[in-house]
Amino acid sequence: MIERNAVWLITGCSSGLGRALAEQVLAAGYRLVATARRPETLGDLVAQAPDRAMALGLDVTDAAQIEAAVRQAEARFGAIDVLVNNAGYGYVAALEEGEEADVRAVFETNVFGPWKVTNAVLPGMRMRGTGHVVNIGSVGGMVTFPAVGFYHMTKFALEGFSETLAKEVAPFGIGVTIVEPGAFRTEFRGASMKQSAVRLAEYADTAGKVRVNLPAAHGTQAGDPVRGARAIIKAVAAEHPPLHLVIGGDALDLIRKKIADLTRGLDMWEAVTRDTAFEGA
Repeated sequence: MIERNAVWLITGCSSGLGRALAEQVLAAGYRLVATARRPETLGDLVAQAPDRAMALGLDVTDAAQIEAAVRQAEARFGAIDVLVNNAGYGYVAALEEGEEADVRAVFETNVFGPWKVTNAVLPGMRMRGTGHVVNIGSVGGMVTFPAVGFYHMTKFALEGFSETLAKEVAPFGIGVTIVEPGAFRTEFRGASMKQSAVRLAEYADTAGKVRVNLPAAHGTQAGDPVRGARAIIKAVAAEHPPLHLVIGGDALDLIRKKIADLTRGLDMWEAVTRDTAFEGA
């Protein structure tokens, strides 16, 4: 459970869920370190509570900026109690259509970014014996669709990172939550989504359809970022925060179906699975 004046450092606050979360953190009375690649976009956010908020420039792929942001946040507020790794974006392409430079770039932001920022914040949390790390994952870290494979790869990686981190830092009094949102009305399907320039006609009926439908559905998503942000705060402030927090009924339904399908497959092949040990073992 976090204190009422806890300091939250949130990456990727310029728009979407990160922006909504930053606003709700302030509304709840917490202190805020809002970061974005362009900190000038955060001026009106800080103006809401200048005594409790600060804005910093942070590109999560830049090690020097990460170190500077953590140093400045701790100098201003004394500690970082809650880290929210929110910065990230989508990359849409069939796996055969992916361009290596773009794929590496999305991994730098979506995977290596959270790892590096977390590593910069953990020493202070360990020293104080308290803290919480929130990684914004995705339903796409649990289930998959055509054309979103590279994004899925990053979010599946974040699942493994979060679950392992939780086991490693629990003895220090540090908690971890990975948030798995469904479709929220943010810029994920708009300005925050990139597509490969390569398009192969052979994938027109699979990945190709998704590449058309994803941006077409932008602005109609059922998820409300404000209500999603409140759910995250409620979870972090709970006496026993969850390791996994699914937000959005669509995400919950998809994950439950995945679990049911996986269970059926395990049951169907259980005899083969178990018939692989040495005799008598």
